[in-house]
Amino acid sequence: MELRVRQHAPHVVVVTIDNQPRRNAMPRAMMAELAALWDRLELDGTCRCIILTGAGERAFSSGADMSGDLSADPETASIVNHALLKNRAYAKPIVAAVNGDCVAGGLELLLSTDVRAAAPHARLGLPEVRWSIYPFGGATVKLVQQIGYAHAMELLLTARLIDAAEAARIGLVNRVVEADALIPWALETAATIAANSPTAVQAVKQQISSTIADHAASREALEQKLGDRVRKSEHFKEGVRAFLEKRNPNYT
Repeated sequence: MELRVRQHAPHVVVVTIDNQPRRNAMPRAMMAELAALWDRLELDGTCRCIILTGAGERAFSSGADMSGDLSADPETASIVNHALLKNRAYAKPIVAAVNGDCVAGGLELLLSTDVRAAAPHARLGLPEVRWSIYPFGGATVKLVQQIGYAHAMELLLTARLIDAAEAARIGLVNRVVEADALIPWALETAATIAANSPTAVQAVKQQISSTIADHAASREALEQKLGDRVRKSEHFKEGVRAFLEKRNPNYT
């Protein structure tokens, strides 16, 4: 289990989420590591573009590791928010290569990237409400901004997963790219971005992400309150048990 970081060419960094036995789920320690990595890359004057992907072919990321710590006190929530770039006006552009399933917190992380392609077999979605979990990683704000109210509410309330083609149709990803061409596409796209003026590119990115971050930050107190309410419920206990036991939850 690790975050793999490698330099590709002078100005492109590739970040790979590698926890394949858990479908590239991110335990709290990995989220803390990812948060620190974003800080380092933002201060790295040689880094002009970041590629984010998952290891293997099954998953980009399945979000938080449900077998681990699911607490979300304000301090923990701050680490998760930082890792997912929820409220951060991040300056460096991020290209996402969605190599497999991208769900829950993995999708919320995707919402903080800028240019995205998905392999045909990838599935994307926010299944949290199925397991009585509040999606507090930014989806309730960013998803509406990025794909519109009706598409966002369908994903958030039905908890269903959509295929890569539908994700492209509704604007959740830019395009579908064959699996063996996905990383070459990401490298080419990142190289194109990195060849442009880094001053101008980062100014554009920071302005747009600032607008999104300001909106998300204004909702943070409500997010914490709603998330705490869900986590204190009997439904939350049943949902997590059902997920770990690989059965349907019973919310009677």
